Amino acid sequence: MRILITNDDGVDAPGIAIMAQIAQSLSDDVWIVAPDGNQSGASHRFTLGRELALEERGPRRFAVIGGSPADCVVVGMTHLLDDKPADLVLSGVNAGQNLGDIVNCSGTAGGAREGALQGAIGIAMSQSMNYEVSRTVDWSNASRYGAATVRAILAAKGGDDVFYNVNFPFCSPDEVAGIAAVPHQRFARSPFRYYPSDNAGKFFVAIPETPTPLDPESDFEVLRKGNRITVTPFSLQQSHGAALARLGTIALKGR
Repeated sequence: MRILITNDDGVDAPGIAIMAQIAQSLSDDVWIVAPDGNQSGASHRFTLGRELALEERGPRRFAVIGGSPADCVVVGMTHLLDDKPADLVLSGVNAGQNLGDIVNCSGTAGGAREGALQGAIGIAMSQSMNYEVSRTVDWSNASRYGAATVRAILAAKGGDDVFYNVNFPFCSPDEVAGIAAVPHQRFARSPFRYYPSDNAGKFFVAIPETPTPLDPESDFEVLRKGNRITVTPFSLQQSHGAALARLGTIALKGR
């Protein structure tokens, strides 16, 4: 199995080293193509109309200068591995959880999504953290359970047109209660807000707090309260069937 790794925290981020260990326990044909710096929040952005550069950082290890995770997957799949594209694209391991509607802006998810669109199995992986306690990431659960989680997904996969989003809980490894396939939390409205800065005339776009209520069966609560590794399949076909059926009855009037 040929594996391509990318991330959105950058080629030198600690999480990508964890992902490399996970991948190397699954295959001896592992490649890394990742942004040269932090691309968090890049979602599925492509760098169009601006030249990029590819820099070799070691054997089968490359950085895309100024590129997004999606750019990196394209470079890996259609240039570096063009003779034999990767079977599996692993994106992460991200520092911090990617849950609910927040997945829509995740560069980690974007890398896995582009991997799936390129014909591979795409899996995004994130190690959650308790931001109220510390900004330090404990990678223990991703390191201990990452390979087993990938194997479980590969064993259960069908011909579905999806990519997978995985989050590891921030409890101790011995407290992990297993793995759960769950839907993502759909918020009543976007969690992103204007957030004023202490610097006059400046502001942030940020997530000041998690919207409520939260579904106890969704990724947020199963991860946080259940101490379970969450796996959520996301469809690549985003057209809404019921809405299409309703729109099928519309017609222009006044013709």
